[in-house]
Amino acid sequence: MNVLLINPPWITKGGIWQNVASCMPPFGLASIAAYLEKSDVNVRIIDANARKLSYKEIASVLQIYFARRREKPEYAGITASTPTISSALIVAKIVKNVFPDTKIVLGGVHPSVMADDVLKNEFVDFIVRGEGEETFRELVSGISREKITGLSYKEDKNIIHNPPRAVIPDINSLPFPAYHLLPMEKYFPARGSYKKFPALGMMTTRGCPGRCTFCLGNYLGQQVRNRSSEKIFEEMFLLQDKYGIKEISFYDDVFTTKKENVKNLCRKIINEKMNVSWSCFARVDFVDEGLLKVMKYAGCHQIMYGIESGDEEILKNIHKKISLERVKEIVHITKKIGIDVRAAFMLGNPGETKETMQKTIDYAINLSPDLAIFNITTPYPGTEMFKWAKDKGILATENWDEYDLAKPLMNLPTVNPADIEKYYNLAYKKFYWRWGYLLKRVFRIRSFSDIKIGFSTLSAILKR
Repeated sequence: MNVLLINPPWITKGGIWQNVASCMPPFGLASIAAYLEKSDVNVRIIDANARKLSYKEIASVLQIYFARRREKPEYAGITASTPTISSALIVAKIVKNVFPDTKIVLGGVHPSVMADDVLKNEFVDFIVRGEGEETFRELVSGISREKITGLSYKEDKNIIHNPPRAVIPDINSLPFPAYHLLPMEKYFPARGSYKKFPALGMMTTRGCPGRCTFCLGNYLGQQVRNRSSEKIFEEMFLLQDKYGIKEISFYDDVFTTKKENVKNLCRKIINEKMNVSWSCFARVDFVDEGLLKVMKYAGCHQIMYGIESGDEEILKNIHKKISLERVKEIVHITKKIGIDVRAAFMLGNPGETKETMQKTIDYAINLSPDLAIFNITTPYPGTEMFKWAKDKGILATENWDEYDLAKPLMNLPTVNPADIEKYYNLAYKKFYWRWGYLLKRVFRIRSFSDIKIGFSTLSAILKR
């Protein structure tokens, strides 16, 4: 059995992310690949995004590689989020043109929550909904498709959705991602989030403890499942020992959901004298001073907190259950301990006005994080906000190429799209074009590497 897995190109059109975005491994594909290899399936991954392949080049890679090996894939799995679904469908067509008999399987968040829409495409044969490891394995092993939970497919021009598959209760049972199938030298975190290179991302949890209306974290279950500190350390050691990775970016929605597990990981890093720097995402209600201190001692140099708005009512509207006073307290403690703070905000939330957007900009400046990221609120399919906007008739478009965090996609009754864009652009100018901020960054320079990383980050942000 030969299986091909493809990460399609992510083509950004605007906003900050075309300048500062990370290039991380396709975690889902790499996990599925490792799981299939345990069942003696021959797997290949083409990361077209990391390798910056054009569509023409993808076709050439398929033709050349499989012509040499004289074997064709029985199945091709393509992952897709909302911003990459158009690209994924183009890749599906390319694969079908090169290998007409290959069955095309789409997975990832967007196909899972928009299965009917995606299966209407003539080049798509199956959709794996939710976690893909076992569903994909059963599919390629020859189990009758009607018996496979989590699978959607077409039959006699009808779309069939089998019952959902239960989430994997213990993710420690999964093998490490199939790094040996990936172009490891091509990956890097977002600009401004790392100190050392080479650097790589890791995932240690599935699910999200929050219930924010804009978040897709619940796509993999409301119950957060954590890998043990021992497993996380073992994978970090593998990345250092085999691939020379010097920095880890933990890309979990909330890395610190289980504080004691994080503390145990930190103690292991310290006791084993692992020379590694790292960063993570967290929420202000899932950290405390004791945890932050041990994280700093174990090599954590930056945390990104999702704050979203400087207005308490807006936070209530999006079910972000944090207080702005708590944000100030935790940001102050984090910085006092010596960990940099990257703060994320959104403009254009339900109930937003010009006044509330200005409050968010002012709050960000007064909060004084080391870096601030501003996005335009995007109601992704599968979120409560998407359903709300569609039910209210205020969703501006279902052209998924527009879902890039840089365009207003809701016609809110309280503020017009032009004003949202105006304040989005204003936010970056107001936050970064300040003598106090620029001088603070200069005084923190300790090496040529600091100059290089700092300059590239600021120039990328201010290019937008």
